[in-house]
Amino acid sequence: MRRFVKSLFGQVVIALIVGVIVGLLTPEYAVKLKPLGDGFIKLIKMIIPVLVFCVVVHGIAGAGDLKRVGRVGVKSLIYFEVLTTIALTMGLVLAFVFEPGVGMNVDVSQLDPAAMAAYASNADKLTSGGTVDFLMKLIPTTVVDAFAKGDVLQVLLFAVLFGCALTLLGDRVKPLADLVDMTALALFKIMGIIIKLAPLGVLGAIAFTVGKYGIGSLKQLGMLVGLFYVAVLFFVFVVLGLVMRMSGFSLIKLLRYLREELTIVFATTSSDSVLPQVMAKLRNMGVRDSTVGLVIPTGYSFNLDAFSIYITLAAVFIAQATNTPISMSDLLTILAIALVTSKGAHGVPGSAIVVLAATLHAIPAIPAIGLVLVLSVDWFMGIARALGNLIGNCVATVAIAAWEGDIDRERAHRVLNGERIAEDAPQSAAQSGTSESHA
Repeated sequence: MRRFVKSLFGQVVIALIVGVIVGLLTPEYAVKLKPLGDGFIKLIKMIIPVLVFCVVVHGIAGAGDLKRVGRVGVKSLIYFEVLTTIALTMGLVLAFVFEPGVGMNVDVSQLDPAAMAAYASNADKLTSGGTVDFLMKLIPTTVVDAFAKGDVLQVLLFAVLFGCALTLLGDRVKPLADLVDMTALALFKIMGIIIKLAPLGVLGAIAFTVGKYGIGSLKQLGMLVGLFYVAVLFFVFVVLGLVMRMSGFSLIKLLRYLREELTIVFATTSSDSVLPQVMAKLRNMGVRDSTVGLVIPTGYSFNLDAFSIYITLAAVFIAQATNTPISMSDLLTILAIALVTSKGAHGVPGSAIVVLAATLHAIPAIPAIGLVLVLSVDWFMGIARALGNLIGNCVATVAIAAWEGDIDRERAHRVLNGERIAEDAPQSAAQSGTSESHA
């Protein structure tokens, strides 16, 4: 018990329980604790752009092989599209088979459109420009602007270019490459300091949520929430479990290794809150720096597995709840549109509702006002969304690293089996390429 209390995982679990109790007993006071959670997430986000830049640049410069970096990028996008399509299809099938909205008989005219006002403009922005506009937004106005806004994809684009430039210049810029590496080490140390505040952040976030919304709000749409949780669990343990097994590793051991990060995400409903820590742990497993730096940040926008299940499941639910008939062509349209809109989710305020609104915006048959129905339980579904997305991106990194031969398998198995290995220890196979035989 003493070891449990001293560990970060134990402290986060205790904070989680205390937060729920405070939220239930003193809801008015609990709501005032929101800044604790918000402040913790802001501290983490503060270092994400520079950390992503340093890890990616150091990884590419250290790899010394631009063809390898290109292969990792292409394989990542292929993997993301395949898994996203599976997730979107699963949401459609489950909604069609279990019909969570049938029988609600909601009168659309009785729904309050004011509740959707805050999300409507963002949804229009998301769909107005199309694919070309989305791709143009990947290019920052200036390099400084990308870091100032904290746009991870824009920072990633510049980091890839910068890393390629260092590789082409060779030994002449080795001091600069070393400086980038040392900066990354300093940022990971800062992250280690910030992460000690995780229990306070968890306490504030969970107390606020329970105090404001109350656990009882789950009862209103219990079927939808329950079905979504079952879908995410199935996707994680069956689909992602199979991916991990094909990669030669155990999903259960990976989840145990990431238990602290998963607990923090559970309370904050934000996978951003652990992005630097997850990158550090995957590097410690023996995954090559360049692979971690490319796959994790890109996956936060392009590999949202649980989010994808949510989009299609909620869209069909709204149609069923409002007695809106939908044909097979409508279902295929939802699938096709969601493949595009789901890619713009990360970094958008109220992203779940906004992207769902953007999806329905292109399907006039389904009343977008029906989104009001899921607002009251969005936070509860957000827990599973954030957890599923994070697990999906960690599995993607391990799978692509195994696919490309960018992981030290011996070190990875030792770490996942619970052996303590210094985080700054050299990743021999990842750096020297001896893991190629395992590809």
